[in-house]
Amino acid sequence: MSIHTDTRTAPPSGPAEGGGAGTRETRGAVVPAGEGRIRPRAHLRHIGALVRRNTLQIKRNPESMADALLMPIVFTLLFVFVFGGAISGQGNRDAYVNYVVPGLMAMMGLSIAMAVGAGINDDVGKGVMDRFRSMPIARSSVLIAKVVVELARMAVAMVILLAMGFALGLDVKTSALHLLAAMGLSLLFGASLVWIFILLGLSVKTPQEVQGLGVLVVLPLQFGSSIFAPPSTMPGWLETFTEYNPLSNLADAARALVNGGELAGPVTWTLGWAVAITVITAPLAVARFCRKS
Repeated sequence: MSIHTDTRTAPPSGPAEGGGAGTRETRGAVVPAGEGRIRPRAHLRHIGALVRRNTLQIKRNPESMADALLMPIVFTLLFVFVFGGAISGQGNRDAYVNYVVPGLMAMMGLSIAMAVGAGINDDVGKGVMDRFRSMPIARSSVLIAKVVVELARMAVAMVILLAMGFALGLDVKTSALHLLAAMGLSLLFGASLVWIFILLGLSVKTPQEVQGLGVLVVLPLQFGSSIFAPPSTMPGWLETFTEYNPLSNLADAARALVNGGELAGPVTWTLGWAVAITVITAPLAVARFCRKS
């Protein structure tokens, strides 16, 4: 199956009347409005075709990978060399590398997920999403393909982050399997965050609104967490906030998988947050996508 969208030659046809209930006709083609009628194998084909479409977009616009390729390098150098000596308390940057790099693994997913909302909002504005809704494909396949591609971008960012970490002295005190588990846990949590920003991108009017609201949410979560510094050094009210911050749970879990230490609690909380976020936001995002016009 091949899915091609070109907003210059294929103006948005828009959904037919009814907003998605029952079977409808679009320019002579019968379009199933309920994706439940599409079999799982066809659903997978749709996802695969849309993943290919999104990957080709990246190939044609390689600059869209700049955040995944450069952000791990910039953040690692910035926090290790500019803040590392002060934050570690004793000017011991080597020890700080083992503290901050697992934390940055947690941050990569959040930062990359934020870009999804602006991108999908831009697609809505250009009529690309209307084009998809006019096609006989599962509605959720459009969004799931986005999540798959963003997971690949997160994986690339984490590999670069770890390469930078090893270059600066990262010492994995557990095992390679534990390190892979830290990556897997970070990717799983990152996938749940993608659904939040897809929902946000489908709910506001412009990409600028997505970015503005995203920054308001992301900054307190990033810096009010244990990613960059131990919560014990923070004021009491902020320390309490970090304890309930899901990014702290993920950073602590990744840190335990890399350096050893208490593991069950942070991993359980991280998995719980990832499942809860996905269960709540993914159906809302798909429903919003079906109603969006």
